Amino acid sequence: MNEDNLSKRLTLVAEQIPSGSRLADIGSDHAYLPCFALRRGLVSSAIAGEVNEGPFQSAVEQVKKLNYEDKIYVKKGNGLEVISAGEVDVITIAGMGGPLIASILNNGKDKLEGVKRLVLQPNVAANQIRVWLEANDWLLINELILEEDGIIYEILVAERTGPNPYHEQDYQTELLLGPFLMKEKNDAFKKKWTNEVGEWKKILSQFEKAKQTEEVLIKKQDLIERITRVEEVIQ
Repeated sequence: MNEDNLSKRLTLVAEQIPSGSRLADIGSDHAYLPCFALRRGLVSSAIAGEVNEGPFQSAVEQVKKLNYEDKIYVKKGNGLEVISAGEVDVITIAGMGGPLIASILNNGKDKLEGVKRLVLQPNVAANQIRVWLEANDWLLINELILEEDGIIYEILVAERTGPNPYHEQDYQTELLLGPFLMKEKNDAFKKKWTNEVGEWKKILSQFEKAKQTEEVLIKKQDLIERITRVEEVIQ
């Protein structure tokens, strides 16, 4: 992977960046994503943020190699510490867990002024990002799901304004599975949730063998309801 050939996952992330944006890529690693976006004319400028020294130095070297120092600024810092309010239009965060992405957004809420779009690619627990977006008045406008090298990834795109994608009667299920992904139900979506249901059923069988305390009964009922909801969608 390099600035010309991103992974399929990161290429899809880049495709969600509106042309001419000022980008902040948080957890940028080698800064391949902002370099790719600049080469494709998707961004007018970018900040590549990294908290760890090794990836930070890799990003510095990558930007220097391409002579992009006047357009891509590599900054070392934790999460949204690397930007100021109003400095960027779009933020991308890819390759982290959903809880960590939600935490980065929550801790940097004061830096989101002027940001028009979030493009978020969690490796796990995308539902926790949906919960954060909903609680903080960000609206999902699109979702993508894909399989690459045997791993299934979700991409969530959110903006400040737009129609509410959730339906009251299916709200909890849509938060878990994704309202856009539920509509499309592509092969990656079905595979992901078929596997999840399989794991939940293994846990359920362990609950059946356990002493039936009130706590176990509550957890068992919650799991049964979750399995039922998901199976209704994927079947």
